[in-house]
Amino acid sequence: MDRFFGRQREIGELNALAAQRGAQFILVYGRRRVGKTTLLLQWAVQTGRPLIYWVAARDTPAQVRYSFARALWAWAYPGSQAAPRFDSWEAIFEAAAHLIGDQPVILLLDEFSYAAESDPALPSYLQAAWDHLFKSRALTLVLAGSHIGMMVEQMGYNAPLYGRFTGQLPVGPLAFAALRDFLPRYTAAERVAVYAVAGGIPAYLERFDDGQSVGANLKRLFMQRTGMFHSEPFLLIGDVIRRETQTYEAILKAIAAGSRTPQEIGAALGLTSSYLSPYLKRLESLRLVERRLPATVPRERRATSRNSRYHLADPYLRFYFRFIAPNLDLVEQELTNLLWERIGEEFRAFVGMTAFEELCRQWVLAQARAGRLPFLPEIVGSHWAADVQVDVVALNWRERAVLLGECKWGTHPVGRDVVRELIEVKTPQVLAELPEGGAGWRAYHAFFARAGFTEAARAQAADARLVDLATLDADLAKEEA
Repeated sequence: MDRFFGRQREIGELNALAAQRGAQFILVYGRRRVGKTTLLLQWAVQTGRPLIYWVAARDTPAQVRYSFARALWAWAYPGSQAAPRFDSWEAIFEAAAHLIGDQPVILLLDEFSYAAESDPALPSYLQAAWDHLFKSRALTLVLAGSHIGMMVEQMGYNAPLYGRFTGQLPVGPLAFAALRDFLPRYTAAERVAVYAVAGGIPAYLERFDDGQSVGANLKRLFMQRTGMFHSEPFLLIGDVIRRETQTYEAILKAIAAGSRTPQEIGAALGLTSSYLSPYLKRLESLRLVERRLPATVPRERRATSRNSRYHLADPYLRFYFRFIAPNLDLVEQELTNLLWERIGEEFRAFVGMTAFEELCRQWVLAQARAGRLPFLPEIVGSHWAADVQVDVVALNWRERAVLLGECKWGTHPVGRDVVRELIEVKTPQVLAELPEGGAGWRAYHAFFARAGFTEAARAQAADARLVDLATLDADLAKEEA
């Protein structure tokens, strides 16, 4: 079984659901390769309960039914090589109920979205089976799938399974702290660089070799004509989008290249922003892109604000469409060293603007949860306007308190000019955009630096929080411990 790290929270949530009285019907979803199956199998083993595991494939309805019947028969009759063929889902579910009886079985239907796509009537049959066959038993029924949109739709008001689920578990990427387990020989800076490319996706992290440099790993994994990563973006997108994939891919490429607003994306593609609107909403609902607003936009204006920017939500897609997709000709010619030379010119800035800034915002949230900030923020994000940009912003509107933070991924210690600019120049600009021009607001400051701070910067910072990379790394690890 795959290496298993950092899922204590999800295991606890599943245990809490399974411990409730009566049958349980749990929906589990998350993007491809996030580790849903490993998580669920590990959890099932830990419970000690009998497990029936079935993974669906894209096939004809008859073959999908037969595949499920084989999994059921293999559990009920170990060593059997055959299973009966059923003409309907009703007959299969009746057989399953008979074979399970009163045993506290976990029935795990993996990649359920594939089966539902093959036979759209399946959710209706499963709903009838739950109502009349399963919910009165000691059964824990789990539906898992990678097609996030289709899985979430199962909970919709008009869906056959509406109101049946007793719990749901979205499985996201692992936290940054988990990279210590996957890559124990890497420094914190190297792990941040890997996080910028692979995020917290276990299937990606397992392929990194911390006996090699980050650059050597990137060349080996991402710049070869063969291997998983060459086709991974299109599998990931095709897994959740069936039509007009070229338009969606073009939008992702434009965002990765720096187009942030609908107008900028439209200009890059030669399309109007109104035409792109449904595509952007679809990508957002599938969690492939995220619409960000300045943290300083009041809650009542966030839904209608036009000051939004779009970012790729998935680190690997962000890296791929920024660096690999525009250079596929070099990949095909196996000019790996030339490609890495081109990437290396911008890679450090890419890591700083993506992974490092995101981890700094995560640090602020972690400190807030631990009660180590001077106030409890309602929102943590960033701020941008025509005349100012701040990497980290946390606000509490009721208390009129704001924390402003600057992030620096450079290889030299941060000097006093950076501290002075945030406190004396940027802070008044941000406060001026808050209600009543910032009157009555308390401002706090934090600085995040890969290489630490000069003595002059420390003296200038006064009461500001100074967080170097070692502190950031240790604090994030403590939260996940």
